[in-house]
Amino acid sequence: MTSLAWIDDLSPFPHPSKALAEGLLAVGGDLSIARLTLAYSQGIFPWFNEGDPILWWCPDPRMVLFCDELRVSRSLSKRLRQLARDDDNPRAPVQIRLNTAFTQVIRACAEPREPQAGTWISPQIRSAYHAWHKAGHVHSVETWINGELMGGLYGVSIGRFFFAESMFARSSDASKLALVYLVRFLKQQGICQIDCQQQTAHLASLGARPIARDDFLSLLAEARRHPTAQWPAGRLLSTGQLAPLPTMTP
Repeated sequence: MTSLAWIDDLSPFPHPSKALAEGLLAVGGDLSIARLTLAYSQGIFPWFNEGDPILWWCPDPRMVLFCDELRVSRSLSKRLRQLARDDDNPRAPVQIRLNTAFTQVIRACAEPREPQAGTWISPQIRSAYHAWHKAGHVHSVETWINGELMGGLYGVSIGRFFFAESMFARSSDASKLALVYLVRFLKQQGICQIDCQQQTAHLASLGARPIARDDFLSLLAEARRHPTAQWPAGRLLSTGQLAPLPTMTP
């Protein structure tokens, strides 16, 4: 019979196959960069409410968006074509940027959303992932409209794998624009899939699908054989390439 593992700051994680039916694997430990790196490298992630002990998960099945399977609506495709025409304009009114406002993005992702009363992105989580961002493994993709941050997402990069954590939008399609440009950037880096963790109808509408945990772990093991991509700050172009920011930025 599978039992829940309690760990301290130095304990190894149990194998993901030891997770309970809903995916809960272990309780305890800390959110140090070393612990988070160890967790994500094994397909494990933290998810818990503020005030509770740290809960570590590895669900089966796992929701994954394969970059070649991203679904883009007709209306979004039209908007993407409009954005592409502004690739050569460093002052374009709508820009997708990389790693220029991580703190603002994770704070926006943490804002409560209807019908939720709270958020799992607690100050403890924000502090841990901000430190990991400064260490070069957590990144933000941002949609700027007329100099204002209107949407985006953040996630973790290890090897040739990207783990999406959360996204937000303050205007129509702002988060979807960031996702499309992220996918194009990832493909430039040889990254073929995005971990979306758990199943939702919204993720499914974008093309994500559940796969068996063993298959997910095999994909991750292969991706980890490659060096982690470089994610400098800059402006993402419609081609997935990165351009330098103009001298004056918001």
